[in-house]
Amino acid sequence: MPEAPHVVVVGGGVSGLTAAHRLVGRGFTTTVVETADVPGGKLRASPVAGVDVDAGAEAVLARRPEAVDLFRELGLDDRVVHPGPGGAAVYSRGRLRSLPKGQLMGVPGDLRALARSGVLSWAGTLRAGLDVVSPRTRVDGDVSVAAYVGSRMGQEVVDRLVEPLLGGVYAGRADRLSLDSTLPQIASMARRDRSLLLAVRAALGGGGAAPTKPGPVFASLRGGVAGLVGELAERHSSSLRLGRRVRGLQRLPEGWRVHLDDDERISCDAVLLACPASEASRLLAEHAPEASRELGGVEYADMALVTMALPASAFPGPLVGSGFLVPAGEGLTIKAATFSSNKWPWLAEELARANPGDELVVLRCSIGRFGEDRILERSDEELTRVALRDLGTVTGVSGTPVQTRVTRWNGGLPQYDVGHAGLVERVRSDVARVPGLGVCGAVYGGVGIPACIADADQEVARLVDTLRTNISTSGGDDAGTNQQGVNP
Repeated sequence: MPEAPHVVVVGGGVSGLTAAHRLVGRGFTTTVVETADVPGGKLRASPVAGVDVDAGAEAVLARRPEAVDLFRELGLDDRVVHPGPGGAAVYSRGRLRSLPKGQLMGVPGDLRALARSGVLSWAGTLRAGLDVVSPRTRVDGDVSVAAYVGSRMGQEVVDRLVEPLLGGVYAGRADRLSLDSTLPQIASMARRDRSLLLAVRAALGGGGAAPTKPGPVFASLRGGVAGLVGELAERHSSSLRLGRRVRGLQRLPEGWRVHLDDDERISCDAVLLACPASEASRLLAEHAPEASRELGGVEYADMALVTMALPASAFPGPLVGSGFLVPAGEGLTIKAATFSSNKWPWLAEELARANPGDELVVLRCSIGRFGEDRILERSDEELTRVALRDLGTVTGVSGTPVQTRVTRWNGGLPQYDVGHAGLVERVRSDVARVPGLGVCGAVYGGVGIPACIADADQEVARLVDTLRTNISTSGGDDAGTNQQGVNP
């Protein structure tokens, strides 16, 4: 009986671990190679004031099915949590202001709500309203978010609403980010509707504050959303090669040989690259040169997260809401702050349990937009001081944190520049020409956790179909190059 086909997955983040999980579920064997000493990629949690707090992404979009379905599949249903009451704010024009109701990723659909919020000046609000009476803006091909939204609603909408919201996802600049790839729903409106504001209003159900689909917008896991990759890694621990780098890929007459940096060689039927663009570019150079060239041009944004536990008494009053965003022109270094123990009730409960008699608040500040490399050259201590200073400006907090954690994500977020969708299409087309080779991850189908899961699912399905077709054609004689995957 032929051995199960074997796939080497390069990259042990959520994309790579999901891909390995799907492959095993389809009867394949896998080896996952990860350069870091721990799996999970940019999903990670560590203790702050005695409680595990996410050090990367902290939530998934609950209205996309991929992540919540995977939670359920892995038996994590009893750990699923949703944010507590209270919305986000924007620090705009010198004070905190509630995000206006009736907006879609910062694009307003309700002028009255926009005016009441005070996020924009009166001139900026009136300029946004001109969209309703302006002629259609023709959009041929992809354009930047700033070019389209700015032409319809003015630069204040871009600077004070759209860019801060996109900054939490991409840490990028609206004048470079692709409308098609980062705001596909808005891109569809741009090509279909005359007025962007009226199109957003209709999409939100006639001016309502939320999309018509019911239920919470976000979900996470008690103990941190990093528990997702922890569960996947535990289930597939025997296939993990941690602290190892793939030196190169060798195409064989039947299958592949993967060369690791410690001289181990792994023979396999296919290779799936679930790693950052620069690493994929290096490994594809010999086998898919066009894809390698395209991926070599993808830029990434660096960022840092300063997580702090502070006494509740350090604040002049109770914190309200889930946090705030900061537009680039407000004179602050931080670009956002999340009141984590407000946003996630389970975290407040665990803090109280771990610190009896001490009322603590955990929050985290995000620092770093694309192109702000000099800010991130500062030491951890300097970043902490800057974050505390900015928090003091916005919230009035004073005092010393009980504990601080600084997490740096160098090369953390791929930039979806104008034309990104075309780049991805060219990469996938070139890779698909090479039997037994695939790519997936944040650079291709979206940077959020559900998007990474969906991209891994899609590429695994394509790779499996290709391998099974080849096996069927060859009569099964070449299936399963080596189930253990190791050659001497």
